[in-house]
Amino acid sequence: MEINGLPLHPLVVHATVIFVPLAALLVSVSAVWPAARRRLGFLTPLTALVALVLVPITVAAGQWLIARVPQAPLIGEHASIGRNLLPWSIAVFVIAVALWVRDLLERRRQRGTEPGAERPNSRELRRRPAGTAITVALAALALVASAGSVVQVYLIGESGSRAVWEGGVADEPLEG
Repeated sequence: MEINGLPLHPLVVHATVIFVPLAALLVSVSAVWPAARRRLGFLTPLTALVALVLVPITVAAGQWLIARVPQAPLIGEHASIGRNLLPWSIAVFVIAVALWVRDLLERRRQRGTEPGAERPNSRELRRRPAGTAITVALAALALVASAGSVVQVYLIGESGSRAVWEGGVADEPLEG
């Protein structure tokens, strides 16, 4: 897997390192801040989808690259840690979609456009508790999944940089 003679893995990993934490941030903000959730709309699940698609592409490109470089323990460790990101990315995506759908349904209910729903009066809306059990559960799951995905990106990136650079840089400037 190459682009213009360069291995795909070091190229696509930069997009993954941007989109996974960005999706985590958008999901976290959407989970705890309803106004932001309404403004972000479909951008949160779309960003999470892009991150989710990038993860297996990055892993596959890394597997391709591993077969073409000398074996080293640090590379094996990096590959092993790299496989741990997919479940976290799936969780972030599922939660992003759940938050978006929940917000759409809530807005429909408030407008009275949900099939069979009566339009609530303003007194009913004020009496409704701000945080329902589902909202609180989604927020907790969003924060855990987001934190997990960001921690995994950090661990993977740190192990990858060690695999590439450890022992490859001189302590002193090279002459000439």
